Amino acid sequence: MWIGSPYTAAMRIVVTGHRFLATVLVLAGGCVPPAAWAQDASPWDTESHAAARLVGGAARAASGTNRLRAGIEIRLDPGWKTYWRYPGDSGVPPTIDFAGSENIKSVTTLWPAPHRFADGANGYSVGYVDDVVLPLHIEPNDPAKPSALHVKLGYAVCGNVCVPAEANLDLPLPTHGGAAEAGLRAAEARVPRQVALGSGTEPGKLAVRSVRRKSDGTRERVVVEVTAPEGAPVDLYVEGPSPNWALPLPEPVGAISAREPGVRRFSFTLEGLPPGARADGATLTLTAVSPTDAIEVQAHLD
Repeated sequence: MWIGSPYTAAMRIVVTGHRFLATVLVLAGGCVPPAAWAQDASPWDTESHAAARLVGGAARAASGTNRLRAGIEIRLDPGWKTYWRYPGDSGVPPTIDFAGSENIKSVTTLWPAPHRFADGANGYSVGYVDDVVLPLHIEPNDPAKPSALHVKLGYAVCGNVCVPAEANLDLPLPTHGGAAEAGLRAAEARVPRQVALGSGTEPGKLAVRSVRRKSDGTRERVVVEVTAPEGAPVDLYVEGPSPNWALPLPEPVGAISAREPGVRRFSFTLEGLPPGARADGATLTLTAVSPTDAIEVQAHLD
């Protein structure tokens, strides 16, 4: 049950430390570039049962240029959750707007491996509890100049009810790691690795071995075989080629063969396609998650 609109927020006046400092210096006739007051984290923007902030990390060389690093950290009250990029049977994915950022060419948002939750309506949602950092990899327009990140974040937090939340966050980006670096690295380590379908299927490794379509004459299903360490819990999520696909969450099916103890089978129906869309030739994104690993695989439906 929603309280209010997810796109409505009360008018607020937010004065952060670095904004106040910049204002004082301008009034005094001085001018300080963003690099002079770059910091490890922005102030928390607090909402009911949640708070959000930006954290900065050390720059890293990538593709011949320095890639800046930051993260959106969301902290939740005990018993509350927020959602992954694909929320499952219910929920609302976060919206992230970087308009107004300075000296930034592009931003890539990364998504740590999520969890599956019962949604209280005979379905499941997908997301996070406690504290999550969504890593951001940033390409500046000019690496020699300082960059500043502005983020307008819309997200939902759910306990017994779901409430919309919004945060407006600003961070002059550091180039050297600070107090937030360890948490940012830990979040990056939980982002699923991109691997090819059928690769890495040797015993004890997490991999998607096969994806095939089946029909019982009334409806069509997709069966996915996942290899994993024997005895380790594994979950699987599936996304369509665009956000308006609403595929069901895969469910474990069938008995595990005694001859292949590390193989798990999941199945989902080909439902939730947008009007006019066809499954033939569609590219699905499969995310397999275990306690110690997570992978992302692209699979084409023949």
